[in-house]
Formats: sequence, structure tokens, C-alpha cells
Amino acid sequence: MSGMDERRNTFENKFAHDEDLRFRAIARRNKMLGLWAAEKLGKTGEDAQAYAGEVVRADFEEAGDEDVIRKITADFSAASVNVSDAELRVQLLDLLEEAAKQISAE
Repeated sequence: MSGMDERRNTFENKFAHDEDLRFRAIARRNKMLGLWAAEKLGKTGEDAQAYAGEVVRADFEEAGDEDVIRKITADFSAASVNVSDAELRVQLLDLLEEAAKQISAE
């Protein structure tokens, strides 16, 4: 194997590893965000876990975070929960940082 092939394989492996970590961190963040939102909605126990699963699944509707934000915003609006878009987005960023730390520690 040539040096260029080795470099390419190393790069591809690192890219695949980084993407796997990113996917896992986002999925964990979405679950944590779902549990946070469930608490705001007054859900506990199995209902909170089920809601967090709905938030995780909502992320598969389109690329990016807007599908998750749209779901939670709609649910908050329907339940008359007063959380601003800015507060929700800050929570999203904070929980991504926390999820990434947790994944790295594993």
C-alpha cells in the first residue's frame, strides 16, 4: 500500500469515527432536550421517556435542528408553555455540549 493510500484510509477512518461521534452526540442531545421539554410539559416517568423518544424521531424528518425545534415549539404552544425560541435554542446548544462531553467520557 502506498503512502497516499494509507493517508487516505487514515483520513476516511477518522472522518467515519468523527461522524459516528457527532451522530451519537446529537441523538443524546435530542433525548436530553426531549426530557427537558417533557418536564416543562408536566410529563414524568414513562410519559417523559416516550416524549423524549418522539423528539429523537422528529430529528429524522429533515437535516438540521429545525425539525426538532418545530416539534417542541408546537407542543409548547399547544400546552400553553411559555418558552421563547431563544431559550429553546440555548438549551439545544448547551445540551449538545453536555452530550458531547458524556460521549467523550465513555
